[in-house]
Amino acid sequence: MKAYLFPGQGSQQKGMGKELYCSSAQARQMFETANQVLDMDIIQVMLEGSEETLRETTIAQPAIFLHSVTMAAVATDFCPSAVAGHSLGEISALVASKSICFEDGLRLVAMRSKAMKQACQLAPGTMAAVIGLSDEVVQETCRCIMEEVVVPANYNCAGQLVISGSSAGVAIATEALVKVGARKVIPLRVEGGFHSPLMDHAKADFALVLASIPFAQPICPIYQNVTGLPTNDPQTIKDNLLKQLVSPIYWTATIEHMVEDGITQFIECGPGAVLQGLVRKIAPCVSVCNALFIV
Repeated sequence: MKAYLFPGQGSQQKGMGKELYCSSAQARQMFETANQVLDMDIIQVMLEGSEETLRETTIAQPAIFLHSVTMAAVATDFCPSAVAGHSLGEISALVASKSICFEDGLRLVAMRSKAMKQACQLAPGTMAAVIGLSDEVVQETCRCIMEEVVVPANYNCAGQLVISGSSAGVAIATEALVKVGARKVIPLRVEGGFHSPLMDHAKADFALVLASIPFAQPICPIYQNVTGLPTNDPQTIKDNLLKQLVSPIYWTATIEHMVEDGITQFIECGPGAVLQGLVRKIAPCVSVCNALFIV
């Protein structure tokens, strides 16, 4: 059994999608559709834009989504037993599994990125990757910081947990985590405190667009970030997408549950290979690769 995985913000890179765009007529058509739906030249930004431009939330999210769903659409023998996406990648997974259409996925990502950008401006924050500590130690350290917002945000794999919150909260946590034995605490180049209470400002606008989009039962189960568990119920999927804005990403649990349920091959659709690296650390016994696509 094979599962397809879709990356989130941070996997963008200069020139992303160029090979797809140049070698597939179907990919070019999808890219052109994205330009129209988004009302922006996302093709130019992806193929020729600077790394700095691609880091902007309202650019990075649509670009990664477009690259990911296009790769799935042109992939050789795309027949998933399950899908999952990391943060933003959950929307890519829903399009690939036919729960929502491509155009609605574009609209959903556009509104999500704008709402999150506005939340970052209203409640500035940041994130940092904590390396070399158990989840329990990181959780307890964050819990003891009362004067600022700082919470566990991305449970990526054993020994790698991303924290999120106000800049002061992350700074206080960083100092405390180093004292209790963290090997590294790496600041992330992000625009805000994603998957933390600071994103509460994004929920109302995102809920409105979620309510306007029809969701169908996907062709296979989707393992969602906020539980790490599979579902194919459209309302549950919607509810979990909204919760995801302010909730941790349980990626380790997601992969563990997929393996327990019989997945033996993981295929990443999107720029880079971040998720492949995480899967290898979580479940070294499984097969991991990039999606191959038809030229």
